[in-house]
Amino acid sequence: MSNENRWLLPEGIDELLPERAGRLEALRRSLLDHCETWGYRYVVPPLVEFTDSLLVGLGADLDLVTCKFSDRMSGRMLGVRADITPQVARMDAHSLGEDGVTRLCYVGSTLQSMPQAVTGGRAPIQLGAELFGSASIDADIEIITLLLSTLEHAQVQSPLTLDIGHIGIYDALFSDLALEADIEQQIFDALQRKSAPDIERLAAQLAPEVATKLTQLASLHGAADIIDTARAMFPDNPVILAALHDLETVLTRVRQVCPAVSIYVDLTELRGFRYHTGLVFAVYLAGLGSSVAKGGRYDNIGAVFGRDRPATGFAIDLKTLVDAIAPPLPEQAPIVAPRSEDPTLLAKITALRAEGRIVVVDLESNTELTGVESLVNQAGEWVIVTANEVSE
Repeated sequence: MSNENRWLLPEGIDELLPERAGRLEALRRSLLDHCETWGYRYVVPPLVEFTDSLLVGLGADLDLVTCKFSDRMSGRMLGVRADITPQVARMDAHSLGEDGVTRLCYVGSTLQSMPQAVTGGRAPIQLGAELFGSASIDADIEIITLLLSTLEHAQVQSPLTLDIGHIGIYDALFSDLALEADIEQQIFDALQRKSAPDIERLAAQLAPEVATKLTQLASLHGAADIIDTARAMFPDNPVILAALHDLETVLTRVRQVCPAVSIYVDLTELRGFRYHTGLVFAVYLAGLGSSVAKGGRYDNIGAVFGRDRPATGFAIDLKTLVDAIAPPLPEQAPIVAPRSEDPTLLAKITALRAEGRIVVVDLESNTELTGVESLVNQAGEWVIVTANEVSE
């Protein structure tokens, strides 16, 4: 690498400069505090884990986006987390091992070998909440309403759209057909991308029964009344009818507590790392091409750690969110103090910082004082004066 481009960062990797970093940190603190008011306890999963536990049972797609390297100490393969949810599931199942309902929240950086959205980066900062130990629809409703409440707490100004579906409908249609793994993956990918040409091509190659189910499912997305369409399409499938009932129950409650949120029902919504087992959802902001938050039910992850616990949760992309919310009020202007070893000045600086004021020491004696306050010794006492008062 030449000296001219040593400053370049890897593609999809960004840095946060003071203004954006300060806004993100303030948002992080505020949202974690908000989750804690709902009873969610803060945990800090490690940045890296052995791939044996980081990826076990989660499918090939998470494996593909996980950056791996060999651990010199153990000789085993390590992975940098691409998604924090499986780590928190491991902590619930193994590290905590609590009975009953457990509520946890977290925030941390992730790393992906390739971006998961066209406009996204490879190092999202993920803030999320997970609820373990309850398979009831009320748990799903709590997680979705907490997500919407959290976005409202962040003072999002753009209209919100909740995109919601149910993995169980796809599973009910295709899990018993004994399809070859390659064909099922093609179906899954085509539905996930909503690629009409690929769906038509696949339908032409499949048995009539499978092709009919594929084209029927591909059409089931739109306003909330698409639930009635799906119910009429599959009147004799109890699994699908139960999933549709769950969706209807959730939407009724969401409308009650968040009437301003737009709702889009998408029964072909299959996104994620294929560990979801029930309701899946995402939240979009007007003007953004990718979601700002995703979540869903994932009841099977804990089994590989010895405790098969029902679970549901969500994750917010903090970088995307902080860029979407309204700019904060102007930052507090610093107080400039002269460089000095005067004990009374040092005591005054300490006291001001304890009050939450920003005090910077003018190390080079050339700080521009325009628009800021400064500490000046007047009659043996250090007092705060404005730049105009100094010039006078």
